[in-house]
Amino acid sequence: MGEPAPLPAGIDPNRPSPARMYDYFLGGTHNFAADRVVADRAVELVPEVPLIARANRAFLGRAVRFAAGRGIRQFLDLGAGIPTADPVHEIARAVHPDARVAYVDPEPTAVLHARAILGDDPGTAVLQADLQHSRELLDDPALRAVLDLTEPVCVLMVAVLHFLPDGPELTEALRHYHDAVAPGSVLAVTHATGGSRREQLERFTDLYHRTGTPLVMRDQPGLAALLEGWTPVAPGIVHGPEWHPDPGTAPVPDPASYATLAGVFLRT
Repeated sequence: MGEPAPLPAGIDPNRPSPARMYDYFLGGTHNFAADRVVADRAVELVPEVPLIARANRAFLGRAVRFAAGRGIRQFLDLGAGIPTADPVHEIARAVHPDARVAYVDPEPTAVLHARAILGDDPGTAVLQADLQHSRELLDDPALRAVLDLTEPVCVLMVAVLHFLPDGPELTEALRHYHDAVAPGSVLAVTHATGGSRREQLERFTDLYHRTGTPLVMRDQPGLAALLEGWTPVAPGIVHGPEWHPDPGTAPVPDPASYATLAGVFLRT
């Protein structure tokens, strides 16, 4: 057997990473023992976590195909994590082979993994940035090299807003994304919510806090307030499996048990 491939410089395999934990929940291979220890503890608290992660990823695919079906060929994936299982560029390029994607994440380890995976793909860019710093991000030359904001873009905020507390910085950034993209653009969002599992999820939230990653649960009105100005696509903000399920998919008996809100919005 050959030697294992060296890790990209700057990746600490001994520090749990939410991006690598999510990769583990999805069945990916870009994770380490430290990630799996915390992820397994999360599954002990909420056994459905891998199912919820896969359902969240399935929503991402449906949202990207929805935007691509409207003719959109460029995608801004905020809080992208590690682009392994069904990444945005592959889903989009199945519809438009010339689709372009800017992947953005604040976590250095996610960015390093993403750059190693994507290599020199000229239709993608990987940026390390906090989505709350919207003006600097949207002016970044690396982003502008792949995205033309004078044309419609699909902005993805999938499983990221629940890592950001309420405050003027977040409110201003979300307003700026709305104002900065062209009419006809699309926003797709998922967000953790408590609902009927609030007690169980409070223990899950505490686990994330102990890894240094705050997790903020919001309900439907709270999420809607963050996204003021965007026009929701029917059926609005619903539990993840309820948003435009693929044809032939069996109905989910208890969508609220997925503890995830989802919605797609238009910039009119």
